[in-house]
Amino acid sequence: MSGATGTSPATGVSGPAVRATARLVAEADGRGGTALPVLAGDGPLALRRTRGAVGEAWVTVVGAMSAPLGGDRIALEVTAGPGARLRVGSAAATIALPGRAAGPAYYEIRLTVADGATLHWLPEPLISAHGSQLLMTTRVELAPTARLVLREEQILGRTGESPGRLTSRLTVRRAGRPLLDQELAHGPGAPGWDGGAVLGGHRAVGQLLVVDPAYDARPITPRTLAETAVLTPLTGPAALATAVAPDALHLRRALDAAVAAVG
Repeated sequence: MSGATGTSPATGVSGPAVRATARLVAEADGRGGTALPVLAGDGPLALRRTRGAVGEAWVTVVGAMSAPLGGDRIALEVTAGPGARLRVGSAAATIALPGRAAGPAYYEIRLTVADGATLHWLPEPLISAHGSQLLMTTRVELAPTARLVLREEQILGRTGESPGRLTSRLTVRRAGRPLLDQELAHGPGAPGWDGGAVLGGHRAVGQLLVVDPAYDARPITPRTLAETAVLTPLTGPAALATAVAPDALHLRRALDAAVAAVG
């Protein structure tokens, strides 16, 4: 998460590479609410409980310093226990920046959702700044009756600059079986990333994944959400909206349309 400690946001110059893992555990409290027995930030990832809806815990990820920078290895582990209801967002966009350390930065997100639990994973966009290299992985493990809403938004370059190299992989397993496994690569060295078959000159790309056992009985109908956004059902039961857009604002509008479409 981008912050103001220990580096210049304009250059990404920093000290030694960061190694950090933040952890969050949510559990049903037996009284219709959700408790947070583990809320442990680390390094650039600070975790703050914020006011939420009745029965649901809300957590905001706050940047304690600029990250990820080249050479950093940071991770965030989130577990929603049986019956828990958890919503996780971020206070600001995450900016991948070049760093003094050699090599790419690594950012790993691990989400586990137990039976009867619901997780909304709704971070602000990830911005790939010029000169940066980031390998980002998101791994999700869902129990058979778990529910998930997951949003990913990637902005390729800040205003007026070319992007860095961004490789992201999303792997989702439900009841121990693969539900979704995809990898995207953008920026210098990624074959065809800006061609008509991929981004076609757009600089914002995102997706919204919804997994809900209710889709077994009433699958989502495929539909077009915008000129460059589509909603499709997955075997799972799940629905996936994907979109490209000229900027972050238009991308968010497309994904908000997906939210409205899936209810």
